[in-house]
Amino acid sequence: MTRERYLELCDQMGNEPIEEEIPPSLEDFPEIVTHAVSTFNLLGDRVYPEIGYVGKDYANLSHYIEIYGVDDKEFFLIILSWLDGRAIKKAAEDLKRQYDKIKRQSSSGKRNQTNFKG
Repeated sequence: MTRERYLELCDQMGNEPIEEEIPPSLEDFPEIVTHAVSTFNLLGDRVYPEIGYVGKDYANLSHYIEIYGVDDKEFFLIILSWLDGRAIKKAAEDLKRQYDKIKRQSSSGKRNQTNFKG
């Protein structure tokens, strides 16, 4: 949930926002985090048929590190790795959900055909 959405919901419900519950916005993080998020969004995706998203293509990473003047490369890479891990996990879950849906549809179609034969 974004800060804006949280404040909007509080306003709609007539509640006062609670400071500790307000989600941070990107500007609340250190500059290295915003640079890592920007870099993550600019890197290409590695996607394969039947497998899906397998992570970012880091071929141009050194250029972004140079452009943003990143000094703490280790922390920068930890942030990128964390973002990529979450994206890979979400993509795998989405692919599994789609696969399960197709599997359910095909098995229900077979059951329906069997019922009509009788």
